[in-house]
Amino acid sequence: MSSIKRTNVGKRLSDMAVYNGVAYLAGQVPDDSTLDIKGQTAQVLATIDRLLAEAGTDKSRILMAQIFVANIAEFPGMNAAWDEWVADGNAPPRATIEARLANPDYKVEIVVTAAVG
Repeated sequence: MSSIKRTNVGKRLSDMAVYNGVAYLAGQVPDDSTLDIKGQTAQVLATIDRLLAEAGTDKSRILMAQIFVANIAEFPGMNAAWDEWVADGNAPPRATIEARLANPDYKVEIVVTAAVG
């Protein structure tokens, strides 16, 4: 049986768990909530890149992405950052949902799962 490896374990959650060749990332939010949605999305995607690298994988191996936006009217700005980032020829299955986020200054939160190895 494979062991579970957790990254940045806190009292309430971990940033990532890796099990059986799959990396499961918690919802990632921006560090600077004063940025517009494109800037916040770019920050979140950079965090995802870093976590995936720690797991030994990258964005070309994402199996699924779930994106939560606070205001669906800002969907085009989020997509602009996503389109600049997504691995060419490897766009993963994705869902985007409008949702009230934990911090009212957050404009975006992204959850991904990715193959490792």
